[in-house]
Amino acid sequence: MRALPFADVAVPSGFGSDPWWLIISKVVVIFVFLVATTLFMIWAERRVVARMQQRLGPNRVGPYGIGQGLADGIKLALKEDIIPKLADKPVYLLAPLVSAIPALMAFAVIPIGPVVSIAGHHTPLQITDFPVAVLYILACSAFGVYGIVLAGWASGSAYPLLGGLRSAAQVISYEVALGLSLVAVFLYAGSLSTSQIVAGQHSVWYAISLAPSMIIYAVAAVGETNRAPFDLPEAEGELVGGFHTEYSSLKFAMFFLAEYINMTTVSALATTLFLGGWRAPWPLSLDPTLNTGWWPVLWFLIKLFGILFIFIWLRGTLPRLRYDQFMRLGWKVLIPVSLIWIMLVGAIRQVHTTSRAHLLEYIGIPVLILLAVIWIWPEQQRQPEEVPTAERPEPGGYPVPALPGEPDSTAETQEVSRA
Repeated sequence: MRALPFADVAVPSGFGSDPWWLIISKVVVIFVFLVATTLFMIWAERRVVARMQQRLGPNRVGPYGIGQGLADGIKLALKEDIIPKLADKPVYLLAPLVSAIPALMAFAVIPIGPVVSIAGHHTPLQITDFPVAVLYILACSAFGVYGIVLAGWASGSAYPLLGGLRSAAQVISYEVALGLSLVAVFLYAGSLSTSQIVAGQHSVWYAISLAPSMIIYAVAAVGETNRAPFDLPEAEGELVGGFHTEYSSLKFAMFFLAEYINMTTVSALATTLFLGGWRAPWPLSLDPTLNTGWWPVLWFLIKLFGILFIFIWLRGTLPRLRYDQFMRLGWKVLIPVSLIWIMLVGAIRQVHTTSRAHLLEYIGIPVLILLAVIWIWPEQQRQPEEVPTAERPEPGGYPVPALPGEPDSTAETQEVSRA
């Protein structure tokens, strides 16, 4: 078996030669873009969910209420900053930063466009890239959970602690499924570099050739970002507000910012790994000029905001899962199906190097579907247990309602009582 040349992958060309002012400009543009996207998503989520529920949503601050997100940010900044008496103050103050900073850092390796000319310098529309860029994104997303756990522990309250523990279990469960869903992409692309993965989709998007990986990634990404219907760490029904119950003012805003930036990051990663990145969709891709210059930025943003709309759509339509249902989905469905799919993809990639290129595809895909159906199919309905017959009251006693599966004799008992 020929090993994939991961160790031979060099640093992608075009990075490391930009002047300092251009690098700083890219960092500032990405930061402004993420903050502006957060403000836009706050408004869009409230408007879209309102329309789904036949309401108006925000419509007072600015045209169509588009300034509502900025108004909420100013309101949070002007609120009183309260620190609980039982809180561990250093950790309590550090936790929001631990959540927000990794979320901002993860976007550094996302390719937004090809090489363009800026002030006479040819530079890729990406801050940086390296051979293990996808692992860097996964590390940033996993590190952000430390902020949630520390916030729950340092608040000195029971409900934030429960929310933090839930978040830790949630990230451990769904980080495994999310990472496994990307292995097939690495096998096909032969690299963990985001720019080279985009280059490997010049003919067919991986969302088509690796559709099961895309589905598993989509479900795991919703769980990874603590979004509905998987928003169990901040379930207000049983945890008041979850890990950020004791936070206010700008520290609460930092958690809010981290959640929406994580949404943008996982959406951008899905665009990069499965939807061709900045490449134009078919049939626009038939025109080579639409994949050069600044046009690819438009295609990237359309794909990005399309995925963000799905996040809003899920929140407006699906109820929150129970915790046991949520963990069962991660450990008993997503992870086993991911492992089976990885073995099948690895076998297909190996067979493609031999003469029997299509034999395993015709046999393996039906076998995979059959295994998935067997795994997910519910157990046979058990025979209903016999309900014990309750002792009936003596004549003149208080009438007792019938138990499930027992004929109703309340009326007879009442007649006997009257007699």
